[in-house]
Amino acid sequence: MASGILDGLHATIAFDLNQMTVRTILKMGDPRLLRVARTVTAFDTPELHQLHADLIDTMQAANGAGLAAPQIGVDWAVVVFGSDAPNPRYPDAPVVPRTVLINPVITPMGDEEQLDWEGCLSVPGLRGMVPRWQSVRYTGQGLRGEAIERTVSGFHARVVQHECDHLWGKLYPMRMRDFTQFGFTEVLFPGISAAAQE
Repeated sequence: MASGILDGLHATIAFDLNQMTVRTILKMGDPRLLRVARTVTAFDTPELHQLHADLIDTMQAANGAGLAAPQIGVDWAVVVFGSDAPNPRYPDAPVVPRTVLINPVITPMGDEEQLDWEGCLSVPGLRGMVPRWQSVRYTGQGLRGEAIERTVSGFHARVVQHECDHLWGKLYPMRMRDFTQFGFTEVLFPGISAAAQE
């Protein structure tokens, strides 16, 4: 669990390396979600591995499709997403491979956009119709600084764009164009279990 104070862009982050924990997920309205995350410059460190473990634990506990470090109050450019299994919050979506992505750069592949429903662990209980690039190339680094480069489309592209938005201080409602397509998950998707609606 983080033992340091995580306020400000130059926070010192200290971790208890003896346990992995489920962290509190910040909710929309918290100003920390609007900050731009800092570039990670040191790889394969105990702090980075602990952050990765905490992100995975927290994402899994919340049935998330992904999670970004700013969502747990850590302003580092780190996201995790995917699970190698169907996600209960998006049961009809294709499986996305489990990924940790550090210092990501996203490049649209063409001009085609796709509208689809999104939810967010920082905007619990709500879904909205969000435009995203249909296909993107993303690059970045892994935990040990190894290069990552993938070209993806559809749900995979949507997930990585959504998570990386958190690194730039954006939540999905900021991307929406039509607020008549925004509402409570339990109303819009009554077939989704209550546990998966957050």
